Amino acid sequence: MRIRENLQTIQNNIKKACEKSGRKIDEITIIGVTKYVTIERAKEVLDCGIINLAENRTDEFLNKYEEIGNSAKWHFIGTLQSRKTRDVVNKVVAIHSLDRKSLAKEIEKRAQNRVDCFVQVNVSEEKTKHGLFVNEVIPFIKHLENYEKIHVVGLMTMAPHTNHEDEIRKVFRKLRELRDAIQSMNLSYAPCLYLSMGMSNDYTIAIEEGATHIRLGSKLVGQ
Repeated sequence: MRIRENLQTIQNNIKKACEKSGRKIDEITIIGVTKYVTIERAKEVLDCGIINLAENRTDEFLNKYEEIGNSAKWHFIGTLQSRKTRDVVNKVVAIHSLDRKSLAKEIEKRAQNRVDCFVQVNVSEEKTKHGLFVNEVIPFIKHLENYEKIHVVGLMTMAPHTNHEDEIRKVFRKLRELRDAIQSMNLSYAPCLYLSMGMSNDYTIAIEEGATHIRLGSKLVGQ
């Protein structure tokens, strides 16, 4: 697997997307999604200079964390079951899937320090996707005001699986507009600076629409 070559292609694409949208390359954080690959492959990603890695299942995350530990900055991007929160919350730099009050309560209970969280938004309102609908997000964030351990640093979404670029772009743009609205509220516990959006098939569109964190699996690490 030629991860270094893949990364070079990705970086070239990021550069083009930034030039097209008037952005700076250093505004973009690449997160290597290692959920389908071995520990050895994950270590290769680290060796290429990508220190932000992500998993979406607790058991697989814990397996890799045991081997790699804090050599990586770990992100949890999948649905986090409340009963497994304690296994994850103090080992990651960010949780990208905060989407319900029960999870917020569990994070508050289990976290040793304040946790950076992205609120997951189901912009396209697909039944197969997790996350809050757009109109539910601001009330949910207001509910988090008294949670001392939760720091809402941004929003996360997944675009629909479609070849229609306009549909994908519309989803990303709507998330950015929602982020901007939350930013304007000037909430100390929810500065909402970042947008976690864009995966292997649509990350350049996401960057053009304001993504700060792109989650790359197959195009970076393979299957």
